[in-house]
Amino acid sequence: MISAYYKRYEIHFKVPAGTSRGIYTLRKGWYLFFLEDGKTGIGECGPLPGLSRETTEEVEKVLSDICLNTEKYIENPDLLRNISSVRFAFEVALTDLRNGGNRILFPSSFTLGKGTIPINGLIWMDTISKMQEQIKEKLKAGFHCIKIKIGHKDFDEEMSLLHEIRETYSFGKVTLRVDANGAFNSGNIFQKLKKLESLDIHSIEQPIMAGEWDLMEQICKKSTVPIALDEELIGVNDLKQKKALLDKIRPAYLVLKPSLHGGIAGCEEWIHLSEERSIGWWITSYLETNIGLNAIAQWTYTKSVRIPQGLGTGKLFTDNIPSPLKIRNGNLEYDPLEKFGLPGEKQGLTYGK
Repeated sequence: MISAYYKRYEIHFKVPAGTSRGIYTLRKGWYLFFLEDGKTGIGECGPLPGLSRETTEEVEKVLSDICLNTEKYIENPDLLRNISSVRFAFEVALTDLRNGGNRILFPSSFTLGKGTIPINGLIWMDTISKMQEQIKEKLKAGFHCIKIKIGHKDFDEEMSLLHEIRETYSFGKVTLRVDANGAFNSGNIFQKLKKLESLDIHSIEQPIMAGEWDLMEQICKKSTVPIALDEELIGVNDLKQKKALLDKIRPAYLVLKPSLHGGIAGCEEWIHLSEERSIGWWITSYLETNIGLNAIAQWTYTKSVRIPQGLGTGKLFTDNIPSPLKIRNGNLEYDPLEKFGLPGEKQGLTYGK
């Protein structure tokens, strides 16, 4: 019989992380633990206020119910379809437990240290000069794909930043992705896209706010810069809804985040539907600690990805859990000789159930 409990955690950013939704200095979430026959599986639940659909109160309530009625959810995990962060934690904890409770959830060449995952280098929002420094550091570290947040500073300055990269590195040398996080609108989006055309941009994520399907459909039809959907997918968990969204908007790419987009099972649905429609995709972590990131990375490798994914190593945090995940030359690697740590005092754990 499987028993369960959860703990709340909080970890700290080494440097404040600037996003379109403010600056993060602290990350809060929950670890979900499943126990059976001396083995422990660990999952991570890390919704973000203002972006995830579930509230803190909803998360606590569902985690408590999982602990009280574990078998009910094991028999019917679809009960968690509409609470993405909890579904992800549940999937990871259960998969970990069933594979021995040693954080090897998806055994592969990757977990043997023989495979790698190409990843993009994310440039956090900051002053232009500090963003320039970040870009130089990423390129020096061997990244061949750079992702930059745009639309939240002076657009001409952002364009100059992108031009600087292109003047030195051609499309064949460095892939440029930009992410607007819904910053543009019907009055300026086509003008902005026109200016981006000359820069050989791989894609622009979520150019307008989610929910404007008619406008997004027109953008995807008219734009020569490929459009990727991200926030548009949040809360779209019903299979019929997913099909309707893809059939209407027809984006070039989807950006999939298990913590936001229905867990691993929900993202598998998106991948299947996308491939049926010749829509590309990549997988991204979302400020998870190394518990969540480890699971996402291992699952991602099983998808035989070729283009850079949006996976970090948790190096953003001062008090993350030790992990075998490493970055080398723009690739994510797993060192099987490194030990995986466990949540502890550094994460400020407090008990739930």
